[in-house]
Amino acid sequence: VQLQASGGGLVQTGGSLSLSCVASGRTLSNYYMAWFRQAPGKEREFVGIVGWSGGRADYADSVRGRFTISRDKARNTVYLRMNDLKPEDTAVYYCAAKFRGEATYGYWGQGTLVTVSS
Repeated sequence: VQLQASGGGLVQTGGSLSLSCVASGRTLSNYYMAWFRQAPGKEREFVGIVGWSGGRADYADSVRGRFTISRDKARNTVYLRMNDLKPEDTAVYYCAAKFRGEATYGYWGQGTLVTVSS
């Protein structure tokens, strides 16, 4: 699976931004798609996850209620809609994929930078 993330940029506090992650290479029906982020000087952290075939998305407490993950199967794309952005959301955002039943994410996108100005 190849993943290509895009959509990052500079946004003011309280603003919104949408990230995209286009997947290619194989059928994704048995994969989970996730978003992670890594802020400067910090470890990478989980943002949210969704099953490609269906089901509700799950989110980290820090973004629940503000971020929404969706998927467009026709476009092989997963989206991360971020609302009410805060300076602490500033990070490089990565999309990742793992096969159902596996504990680790075997596929990662290249990351896209989101900067939230105060």
